[in-house]
Amino acid sequence: MMSSLAACGGDSDDESGKDVTLRVNLFGKFGYADLYKQFEKENPGVKIVETAEGDLGKYNTQLTQRIAAGTGAGDVVAIEEGQAVNFLASADKFVNLQDHGANDLKDQYLPWKFEGATTADGSTTIGLGTDVGGLAMCYRRDLFEKAGLPTDREQVAALWPTWDAFIATGQKFQAGMKGQKSKFIDSATNTYNSILMQGADHTYFDKDGELVIESNPAIKTAWDKALEMDEMGISAELKSFSPEWNAGFKNGDFATIACPAWMTGYIKDQAGDANAGKWDIATVPGGAGNWGGSWLAVPEASENQDIAIKLVKFLSSADGQLAAFNAVGNLPSNPTLYDDPALKEATNPYFSDAPVGQLFVAGAANLEPVFLGAKNQPVRDAVENSMRAVENGKRSPSEGWSTAVKDAEKVAG
Repeated sequence: MMSSLAACGGDSDDESGKDVTLRVNLFGKFGYADLYKQFEKENPGVKIVETAEGDLGKYNTQLTQRIAAGTGAGDVVAIEEGQAVNFLASADKFVNLQDHGANDLKDQYLPWKFEGATTADGSTTIGLGTDVGGLAMCYRRDLFEKAGLPTDREQVAALWPTWDAFIATGQKFQAGMKGQKSKFIDSATNTYNSILMQGADHTYFDKDGELVIESNPAIKTAWDKALEMDEMGISAELKSFSPEWNAGFKNGDFATIACPAWMTGYIKDQAGDANAGKWDIATVPGGAGNWGGSWLAVPEASENQDIAIKLVKFLSSADGQLAAFNAVGNLPSNPTLYDDPALKEATNPYFSDAPVGQLFVAGAANLEPVFLGAKNQPVRDAVENSMRAVENGKRSPSEGWSTAVKDAEKVAG
């Protein structure tokens, strides 16, 4: 695999052989550690320093500020799916990868993935795709067994063909775990986002950029269903990516979590070696969904553009995406890999040898993009904050919804 990666070079090797430090600014887990070593070996004098922010909202805010200021962003940055529209509005702040052969790489990405980082007029591409979402449900086999529920992944999937059936399963779980601290789901907000990302081809904004929080029925449907879970007492009420949520993976505070492909690496990291084999993966209620995915871009302010472009091509190549999948589970956006046995037949030993190739890859070619507006992140934060206030008993569901709409309208301008 690594030998073919060497062919994915940039336009110029002018910086190779010099002492160059490339700063890579990411969020979460991208699985690039071994790839960095390979790139450094093939490009003497290059040192890669990665900074990874755990809080996505914080990362997006910082990156937006740094790109606008023209300093501090790094040589290579990750653009999360919810921020692509925002940064395309400032495409001049990034290197146009079409000037460096990006159009010749189109077949390495799902068409909508390439288009997602390309301006509407088709003239500028600011990023090359890394992963796409893919959605499943991760669950704790040991906790299911304690609650008297099936543990086999096919039998588990049969428990919840719909979200209503999922809630009913959660009630059975809590009844079986009476007197114990574990809850069925991690939080209403995380489940809300999973339902929402299944519900329509857009969320808070339509493709004209208009806020549609009240007119898009998928939002209120997801809101009501997620809070129904909390009302039934099956939620651990933990804030995603908080220290308490992170600890919950290790401590068994919850038995299921809606699980995009990229989440598997995060779970393994947080739950630790002691919980290997306790987790498994089944299909998600509703059967499928697309939540997550990023692009790699080079800010115009980078002083090492040529070698940074080379690194972006290297990491986002077919072999680079396969290596990231093997490292942390990120589902490739490269359709040429979907029939590759190395991906299609992959299993994950941490998750009880779950057939992740079948679970995530089988439907990958049919994933549809979900449009997220330029102000998706602040609106999402406003809605989630209001939902957590309901979870914490500070607002009724109706008050929470009214506040969510009002706050969304405020941040959307």
